[in-house]
Amino acid sequence: MAKICSMTGYGKGEYNDGKRSIAVEVKSINNRYCDINIKVPKHLRIFEDNIRKILKSSLQRGRIDVYVNIDYISESETVIVPNLSLAKQYMDAIVQIKNELGINNNLSLDTIIKFQDVLIAKEDDQDAEGLKLCLEKAMEEAVANLVAMRELEGNQLKDDISSTIGKIIPLIEEISKNSQTIVEDYKNKFEIRIKELLGNMELDENRLYNEIVIYADKSDINEEIVRFNSHISQLSKTLEKGGPVGRKLDFIIQEANREINTIGSKVGNLDIIQMVIEIKNLLEKIREQVQNIE
Repeated sequence: MAKICSMTGYGKGEYNDGKRSIAVEVKSINNRYCDINIKVPKHLRIFEDNIRKILKSSLQRGRIDVYVNIDYISESETVIVPNLSLAKQYMDAIVQIKNELGINNNLSLDTIIKFQDVLIAKEDDQDAEGLKLCLEKAMEEAVANLVAMRELEGNQLKDDISSTIGKIIPLIEEISKNSQTIVEDYKNKFEIRIKELLGNMELDENRLYNEIVIYADKSDINEEIVRFNSHISQLSKTLEKGGPVGRKLDFIIQEANREINTIGSKVGNLDIIQMVIEIKNLLEKIREQVQNIE
């Protein structure tokens, strides 16, 4: 049986291979899809696909923000290389501005190297595999910690939802019980009212019967109760099954709401209407919680 996971969580991982130390933070919040945002030093961007694969292997949904920081223990692991093509573009653009505006200041090397990405710090190609391994170790630890937190909160959500379902079941049972007397109560009240209006005039039993039959047909909520109970049963079974079931739970809640709204619109019994309102409040509580389930 898979675990229920929340989409909210935080995890941190660190790995030191003696040459470099990498720290990774992963945060996640609610989202309909798996939305991954990665912030890494520029020379680590070549590993973004690796980072995404590690995340997607464990996470199905949520907005996931990844922050990577690297500290070098040995300075020899990085090299500084010039981006000559970009430097030339900067220089050509500055010369064009000088010519257009009639500026005679000399263009210095100090000016060029201050522009973004003219000098690039990059990992020594001979040790790129070591860097990749270090990053993956830190990522795996961070994701494992994130998943553990999401599972803990997911278990709390599951328990809370199950508790709320436990409050709904006796209410719908009471509605079902009360619905059995709705037609008979209506018949008695309607008959008394008609007699009050007619006085000593004779009551047309056939018309009274037809009116009661029409009312009975309109107020019959047995089918809605059966479907509602089916949805609540599905809700409990899906929770027990676990896994990434947030979307399915949300759909079940929508269908349960549809049935309870129909029940409320069909009956005029005050006691039943009050129970319908209470069930709707409980379903809304579950719906809000389900939005945070993966």
